[in-house]
Amino acid sequence: MNILLKPIVTEKMTSQGDKFNRYGFVVAKKANKLQIKKAVEELYGVKVASVNTMNYGGKVKTRNTKSGFLVGKTTSAKKAVVTLAEGDKIDFYSNI
Repeated sequence: MNILLKPIVTEKMTSQGDKFNRYGFVVAKKANKLQIKKAVEELYGVKVASVNTMNYGGKVKTRNTKSGFLVGKTTSAKKAVVTLAEGDKIDFYSNI
């Protein structure tokens, strides 16, 4: 099971990375905090101080077309905010 699906690279998470040494990831729904901590430490070679997780439900979306209303739902996701130990950094742009 792949734990880390993708990093969250937004203005808010970038500023938190600079100020508080926190980085965000979209993770597998069944992953717990210990698995997330282990995956980040193995993949990036850093020491994780804490992990906070949050579950987001999918939103119901509707749109009006010629044939009537189309109703759908976006996928739900689980996000993790990882706080690293002092002196550790993650550079998401090094692989580009």
